[in-house]
Amino acid sequence: MADSELQVREKQPVISKAEETKREPQFIPAVDIYETTDALTLVADMPGVKKDGVDIRLEDNQLALRGRVSSEPKNERVLWAEYAVGDYVRTFTLSEIIDQSKIEAVMKNGVLTLTLPKVQAAKPRQITIKSE
Repeated sequence: MADSELQVREKQPVISKAEETKREPQFIPAVDIYETTDALTLVADMPGVKKDGVDIRLEDNQLALRGRVSSEPKNERVLWAEYAVGDYVRTFTLSEIIDQSKIEAVMKNGVLTLTLPKVQAAKPRQITIKSE
């Protein structure tokens, strides 16, 4: 299969060191991170998560993402399931180049996009040479 073709990627379960009190599975959302001169953009795939099901916390340089999938009761019996449903959890350690007070988040169609602006000192700049 060529690299440019779509490939199946299984959901990665969260492996917790602590005992869980919930029966529902938790998964690590797939994330892409892009960089520009002004910011980092983090795109997390959390299918089934709505805007009100997203919780983003920032504490001690740790950016924690949690997406809760709302399970609505159905009058159907599952005969076969290949798609596991559960919440999403992922944590990132932020470096000092991120301006934590200006982080923005947008949730649309199960995709969370975070913009992590860089601090002014971390942005590349051109140094002007003065003549004497």
